[in-house]
Amino acid sequence: MTTGTSGQKRKNRKVTFSIEAAEAKEVVLTGDFNGWNPKKHPMKKTGDGVWKKTVMLPSDIYEYKFLIDGEWKEDPCNDNTCPNCFGTFNSVLSVSPP
Repeated sequence: MTTGTSGQKRKNRKVTFSIEAAEAKEVVLTGDFNGWNPKKHPMKKTGDGVWKKTVMLPSDIYEYKFLIDGEWKEDPCNDNTCPNCFGTFNSVLSVSPP
């Protein structure tokens, strides 16, 4: 748990990210919640070609992308995006308190 500015503990929520990429060899979840680290959250492929990763996040607003075989991809199931410093877009997720 993390502690907010008011000193109260913030509870984490379980968030599952998924993307369909049947032909991909490797998919990694990256975002500001993990320092955009391409080694921190590798995703697992399910039998139907969907890659999934569940992470615990405190309530906040997060920017993220998928790294699919070395190429950055926005979340095709999330229309909420914002521009980034590379001239492309990041997907945006708001995690509400439990």
